[in-house]
Amino acid sequence: MTGRAHLAAVRGGAPDPTNRTGTLGAAMAEESAETDRPVGAVDRALQVMEIIGNVGSAGVTEIALELGVHKSTVSRILSSLEARGFVEQVPDGRKYRIGLTVVRLAGSTMATLDMTKCGQETCDAVAAQTGETTNLAVLNQSQAINVIEAAGSSSVALRTWVGQASPAYATSSGKVLLAELPETELRDILSAELERFTESTIVDIDELVDELRTIKRRGWAMAVEELEVGLVAFAAPVRDHTGELVWALSVSGPRYRLDPDNAQEIVTTVTAAAADLSRLFGYRAAGSTGA
Repeated sequence: MTGRAHLAAVRGGAPDPTNRTGTLGAAMAEESAETDRPVGAVDRALQVMEIIGNVGSAGVTEIALELGVHKSTVSRILSSLEARGFVEQVPDGRKYRIGLTVVRLAGSTMATLDMTKCGQETCDAVAAQTGETTNLAVLNQSQAINVIEAAGSSSVALRTWVGQASPAYATSSGKVLLAELPETELRDILSAELERFTESTIVDIDELVDELRTIKRRGWAMAVEELEVGLVAFAAPVRDHTGELVWALSVSGPRYRLDPDNAQEIVTTVTAAAADLSRLFGYRAAGSTGA
């Protein structure tokens, strides 16, 4: 038997490891080809990290099921990420969590991210889009204080609100901020008699609590002539990378321009801008993969 014939016989009598057959083999070959491509491999690794980040910790099996890939693919990705500190095994050794490299990079980013500058840019963009005054506010006890403002381009401008404290229960931004509080804390903060500013001001604490629950559930607030006659405002929450509520983003203007009965467009604009700013600060909503 010649050397060539002997080689052919050997190949014919033993399975060729590169010839994967069957559904599983084809799937594994396809996964391998995808993750071998640089861009595909990076994207898959980022998906793995996002899954772990969203749930706190995750094992190979649950990650594979979430991504719809074979466990061997996930194991390879996790090994690479672990080697560079992007993920680490939890003490029981069966699951992985986000590693210190991510914490270090996030800390570096947050240290250089000028939140005020980002907030001002967002307010400027929303004011330019809507033509109405846009603010970012924080909560101080029972008061909402506007800390950043962009004036609208509309011909009739509102006065400057920066630095001014307003009763939170009578403003859209204040309601967003109050809605985050536990009910016991909320009732304690608003234990004094609520002042009525207009006929539309909510001064019954039980009615206010019910409205705040609705605001928390739907993700935005509206104040229709509750602080001043003719003044209408819409607001949405802005969160940081920990999920903490840091600001309320609001758009306000006269009722003849901001019709509360036809508010879908302005609500969409405000909630989208607040969500974009939150994502810039590292916030990921539950179930979001950052796509």
